[in-house]
Amino acid sequence: MQLSIIILNYNVRYFLELCLQSVEAAIKDLDAEIIVVDNHSSDESCTMVKQNFPKVKLIENTENLGFSKGNNIGVQHAKGEYLCILNPDTVVPEDCFKELFEFSEIKNDLGLFACRLIDGTGTFLPESKRHIPTPKVAIKKMLGFAKSYYATEVEEDSTGIVPILVGAFMMVKTKVYQQVQGFDEDYFMYGEDIDLSYKVTKAGYDNMYYGPIKAIHFKGESTLKDSVYAKRFYGAMQIFYKKHFKSNVLSKTVISLGIKLAKLFKGHTSVEKTPVDRYVLISDKNYPKLAEIFKKPFRIQTKIEVFQANTQVILDANYLSFKQIITCISASEKNQNITFKILPKNSNFILGSNSSKNRGEVIHF
Repeated sequence: MQLSIIILNYNVRYFLELCLQSVEAAIKDLDAEIIVVDNHSSDESCTMVKQNFPKVKLIENTENLGFSKGNNIGVQHAKGEYLCILNPDTVVPEDCFKELFEFSEIKNDLGLFACRLIDGTGTFLPESKRHIPTPKVAIKKMLGFAKSYYATEVEEDSTGIVPILVGAFMMVKTKVYQQVQGFDEDYFMYGEDIDLSYKVTKAGYDNMYYGPIKAIHFKGESTLKDSVYAKRFYGAMQIFYKKHFKSNVLSKTVISLGIKLAKLFKGHTSVEKTPVDRYVLISDKNYPKLAEIFKKPFRIQTKIEVFQANTQVILDANYLSFKQIITCISASEKNQNITFKILPKNSNFILGSNSSKNRGEVIHF
């Protein structure tokens, strides 16, 4: 088998359904398998997978084992020569894996490799490519100098060697993953992708970023960016420094300063609500119940165009390919307040996210 895709899920039933639809379309012509590891979700995630995706291998944990252990369990069941670690709040284009495999063949000492990630508004996510967060780099980032943290020398739409990739989407040969002993289970959540990337680099491989392929990562669906997140993140960095760097004044300062900053968070990050004056559905079908829930002008059209300001665009996956959906979102005019929702195949809900900082929205009709 060529590829095993591991998706660790926790209480994101609707985003998982959209993700699985896109992944199934992307592996249509590949010898591949999908493994969903559920970390004891309290929603209907497992029921949905069993009913809608019978070919998916579902592993139901009886407790929340965290990101590292959950993914490692999935890898234990994988049969593929390659692994893809994928978040459930992602959407991939149909040519994603085929093109990444073609790209991977040009590098002999390839470690991890991944594509460009955008959020639900089409904004590039800079964590797609990062440098090693040494104590000095981390201090600079805290002070607002993020250039040394992100791998800005590699253009968003280009390709290049980058030390750190993000756990929301990363591919690797199974034998390389096993050689470095996979995700370190000392990390419950956060930091494990940094640790894995660093271990692969230290083992003599190059991690590669491939910008021409774009995937959506709605981000923040399983966890929100609040004080709990901040404390867990800097706790993870404490583990990272202890494992890979000698303890010194600078590393201790990073952790101390990070924990102090975490205490300043009083809840979820506040994001200004984007105004919506009209709705446009891109589809060849009419959904009367969908039109009824909106109290503002609603139009159906078959072509993607330049939209007026303050428009929410609903993209029908029954009509559009996932690549067309991703291209439309990434091409949006950020200053025109254009927002997006996706209508998954054969469903009665739309979903999306107007910010990578807050939880996305699911609307039933």
